[in-house]
Amino acid sequence: MKLEIEKYFDRLWPINRSLTGNGNRETLSILSELVDLNVMEIPSGTQCFDWTVPPEWNVKEAWVKDSSGKKIIDFKENNLHLIGYSQGFEGRLSLDELKQHLHSSPEQPDVIPYRTSYYESRWGFCLSHTQLKSLKEDNYEVKIDAEHNPKGSMTIGEAVIQGETEREILISTYICHPSMANNELSGPLVSSFLYSKLKSGIPAYHTLRFIFVPETIGAIWYLSENGNRLKEKLAAGFVLTCIGDDGAFTYKRSRRGNSVADRCAEYVLTNSNSKFTVEDFFPTGSDERQFCSPGFNLPVGSLMRTRYGKFDEYHTSADDKSFISFRAIEDSVNLCAAVIDAVDKNAVYKNLMPYCEPQLGKRGLYPTLGSKTDTSQYVNAMMWVLNQSDGMKDLLEISNRSGIRFSEIIDAAESLKKSGLSERIS
Repeated sequence: MKLEIEKYFDRLWPINRSLTGNGNRETLSILSELVDLNVMEIPSGTQCFDWTVPPEWNVKEAWVKDSSGKKIIDFKENNLHLIGYSQGFEGRLSLDELKQHLHSSPEQPDVIPYRTSYYESRWGFCLSHTQLKSLKEDNYEVKIDAEHNPKGSMTIGEAVIQGETEREILISTYICHPSMANNELSGPLVSSFLYSKLKSGIPAYHTLRFIFVPETIGAIWYLSENGNRLKEKLAAGFVLTCIGDDGAFTYKRSRRGNSVADRCAEYVLTNSNSKFTVEDFFPTGSDERQFCSPGFNLPVGSLMRTRYGKFDEYHTSADDKSFISFRAIEDSVNLCAAVIDAVDKNAVYKNLMPYCEPQLGKRGLYPTLGSKTDTSQYVNAMMWVLNQSDGMKDLLEISNRSGIRFSEIIDAAESLKKSGLSERIS
């Protein structure tokens, strides 16, 4: 899988993505080779809660030349050079005038920082602080051929793997950053290969919904259209971001703090034999802050490796191919699949014969052959499920209380269901 992931990374890497624009369409077109995407165009000017979908932004070229005609800053060389959503501009400037539109990071002098100006009109370039200090007094020619189209649109993608029920598990990721590896491409790549992995598997109990949206405005629009449905049908959701480096996994809990998403993610991480960190919810970060806004308060957490803001390469040109690991991305796909499987198999059962224990032997549930230990554990799991299946406790709660492995509790619940002793109610 990791070799195929790398091939897709190389194709996606040079594309200029933003809140809107042709780069997002090209990105979703490539990902459509892996995911059965329904691509939607949301007209610029569309109102969604307190926000408005912005004009569509596309860039043909953007550069700065010195008096000899040499390009010293070029958007085509690195798309982080141009401030996101820069206005068009053409003119000649002195060094002092040009510097008013240049941005660097003195604390990281050798990288190009990532800057945006989505909702205030300005233009500008980003460059390394080392390069900024090397600029000499000169007359500089500047050209930014950029269009802001108020009749354009914002592009999003959605895919569904239909389950046995309309209860849903949501996987959300974003497609709005230019050439950055961990902070941008790791999320869409993990989501896409996760979709491919799960689509070919056994039909799940839950319906799986994948969305690829521009961060913030895309999630806000999606909630404005689908928020009530999600409040009714969502069992668990996960935002995937910064999930491609070699760091330990990080899980950020939902606002609820103890949702099914939280408990299943923490269970899988605890049993993964890998280092991990769990963080409580906080109202900044990625799109979990939209899904967990108080009006929705959805059971949505965030799965990451090294969290945004916790690695020096974050929002800089150093977040490139050398910073991520395709083996790590493959491992992330497998871990996300395990978390989704845990959510899908976790359920609330109701004991249909709650008055004293039923006779297991006449139903073929009491083993007649096997080691004493195996028999005892198998029966023990069934006894725990029967006793605790009161229509309120789920299987993960029963596993935690009994100390019996979750997989054994699931098997016991399925056996009891097939024998007519219990039913799955949620």
